[in-house]
Amino acid sequence: MDLLQYGFFQNALWGIGLISITAALIGVYVVCRRMAALAGGVTHACFGGLGLGYFLGWNPLWPAMAFAIGSSLIVERMSASGRVRSDSAIAVVWAIGMAIGVLFVFMTPGYVPELTTFLFGNILTISTADLIMEAVYAAVLLTVLVIGHRHIMACAFDPDFARVSGLKVSAINLMMTMLVGIGIVLTIRLIGVMLLMSSLALPALAAENLTRRYAPMALYAVAISLVTSYSALFLSTVADVPCSALIVIFQAAAYAISYPLRHSKK
Repeated sequence: MDLLQYGFFQNALWGIGLISITAALIGVYVVCRRMAALAGGVTHACFGGLGLGYFLGWNPLWPAMAFAIGSSLIVERMSASGRVRSDSAIAVVWAIGMAIGVLFVFMTPGYVPELTTFLFGNILTISTADLIMEAVYAAVLLTVLVIGHRHIMACAFDPDFARVSGLKVSAINLMMTMLVGIGIVLTIRLIGVMLLMSSLALPALAAENLTRRYAPMALYAVAISLVTSYSALFLSTVADVPCSALIVIFQAAAYAISYPLRHSKK
């Protein structure tokens, strides 16, 4: 409990709460739309932005965000055109992003100590500026989902019917794809590039075992994400083990516990 006196741990408590909520919400959208492969491709494409940021001496989050948004929009456009399969487009941005990241990290003079933070996550390094950025994103994401969740789900599940109904399917899907990309970059601080895809998918998959309806699924996913993340944070301080690894292990356990209930979901 003495840790609560320190500013960095207080930032971690706020940060892990905000990140858990946003990661669970975008994870539900990713799972409902069957976009897990896209999330994995965007996650690894972000590494190119991280490497570029370190090479130029910038805050690596901004180039990573640019890479995330750009790669997600490229995949969305290429898939929508019908000329390239989505898995092929994802493979291309995945490979190019990782290659660019490795190149710039190698060209950066000296040792890059913060690189391990983005690869494996470290919530204790989150700053006040990161908290403000995450809070703004959480407010935007919640506003979009609360106001337009019916239209968003219509475009995700039945785009043809949504077009007939007068919805701008391409614009809505692009907006959500951009929000997913930004959310992925902001979540990297908690879980890292290597484990991020699991952290996005597992709470949503566990919630999917409990219900088929979108709103309850989102609430279950948020609850699972918060409980597992805070449990992992406090246990990691006692056991002196990586918080990110414990988060994924706890979320996998939550999925395993919910799995037998999948046949009774309503």
